[in-house]
Amino acid sequence: MLSYRLASEEDIKSIVDLVESAYRGESSRLGWTTEADFIDGQRTDAQEVIEILEKDNQVLILGEEDGQIFASVQLNKSSDHAYLGMFAVAPTMQGKGIGLSLLKYAEEFVQKEWSSQGLRMSVISIREELIAWYARHGYVKTGQITSFPYEEPRYGIPNRDDLVLERMEKIFA
Repeated sequence: MLSYRLASEEDIKSIVDLVESAYRGESSRLGWTTEADFIDGQRTDAQEVIEILEKDNQVLILGEEDGQIFASVQLNKSSDHAYLGMFAVAPTMQGKGIGLSLLKYAEEFVQKEWSSQGLRMSVISIREELIAWYARHGYVKTGQITSFPYEEPRYGIPNRDDLVLERMEKIFA
């Protein structure tokens, strides 16, 4: 049975391995969340995970079963909304409802723990299937577009020059 908990420093390597496997490299091609066709290099590193864990306004929630981490999500508290990032499900576990379960858990967490009125995220605009998945679960495009951080190799090395991030959000009723 999948359970959720807050990440700790002991989880750093497992988090990095999970996120990398879900987004980059050949292992990511086993799932549908891969970015391997348009971004090379890393998706995250231990330093970024440490920085998240050290901040009072951020948490990393892990989904695990029998001590094995299968999913993660970063939540960042702001004034009235929370921001979702580093959402990852192990490629071999995708398509089994784990992502939706984790998304619902994250929504409940930010409402209960932070009294957030909504949840926001940024999605690479060419990820049409991912945008459609979020839309099916109540998220809408806001029209806000920002440039991909091309100057930050710690987030990967794009192999195309048309990447932008599209903001999506869900307002809680």
